[in-house]
Amino acid sequence: MIRETKTILKTNILSKYYVTGSMFKPKKVIKALNSVSIELKEGETLGLVGESGCGKSTLAKTIIGLEKKTKGAVFINGRELSSFAPDELSSYIQMIFQDPYNSLNPRKKAWEIVSDPLRVKSNLSQKELKQKATELIERVGLRPELAERYPHMFSGGQRQRLGIARALITKPKIIICDEPVSALDVSVQAQVINLLKDLQKELNLSYLFISHDLSVVKYIADRLAVMYLGKIVEQGPTDKIFNNPLHPYTNALIQSAPDFSSNLELSDIETISGELPSPLNPPDGCHFSNRCPHVSELCHQEYPLFYKTDLRQVACHLVETKKQ
Repeated sequence: MIRETKTILKTNILSKYYVTGSMFKPKKVIKALNSVSIELKEGETLGLVGESGCGKSTLAKTIIGLEKKTKGAVFINGRELSSFAPDELSSYIQMIFQDPYNSLNPRKKAWEIVSDPLRVKSNLSQKELKQKATELIERVGLRPELAERYPHMFSGGQRQRLGIARALITKPKIIICDEPVSALDVSVQAQVINLLKDLQKELNLSYLFISHDLSVVKYIADRLAVMYLGKIVEQGPTDKIFNNPLHPYTNALIQSAPDFSSNLELSDIETISGELPSPLNPPDGCHFSNRCPHVSELCHQEYPLFYKTDLRQVACHLVETKKQ
């Protein structure tokens, strides 16, 4: 009998709105997240991709509680996020940040940085904290004697390894990776990605992996969710989406970073025309309608519901029309 994989993280129509304006200007609402529903299974990696400003980092911060949701819900192990005490939540979910230079306290030694999340929720002595932190520092590929050094004495890749060790110190099962390798050299990126994969296998971790680099996501993610202007437009198995993207935005996004080892001609690449709309004033109907090469009148009138096909969910009138 095949064991069904457990859902460890789930968002249900999660939304985050920001209100702008002042005493002299009318208030406007920015829908940074707009009814986002995703699921992360135990032991898998869900990749989250999209253009800058589409809401990827806002989703990460809202899931972990750094941003307060406007509506919707986040469930971790079946429990709603608001039911967790802050010190309890850290044992379930942690985050690896994008910038290894600014995410570490320059006044603390490496072992102090790594042990900080554990310090606030345990009664361990200074000696015990140092021992646990040093063990994790070694586990992420750094020499144990480096535990006494300060962040400025490490390279970018080493600092990100410290960030990974810090995320693991409370033994969480969910790690949100917010562009964890984008600030690193390509050769160092590969080392950090392989470290994450090894740790996932060893500790049965689940990753929500946010990136703008499609080649990285293709390598590490089991499933993929594509965001555009605060909404998910397509999600499903990574190989199926890369081999046959169904949403026009997904297709253009993948073709914008083509594999030049293939026989694809530059003239065959479908680029995204037009400008990214302002989240203050998104287009009527489908938010991609002002840039889509396959737009119809219906696209300007109604936002498409998710259409389920081929183990995927796609929000596109074109896909629904083709299947009818």
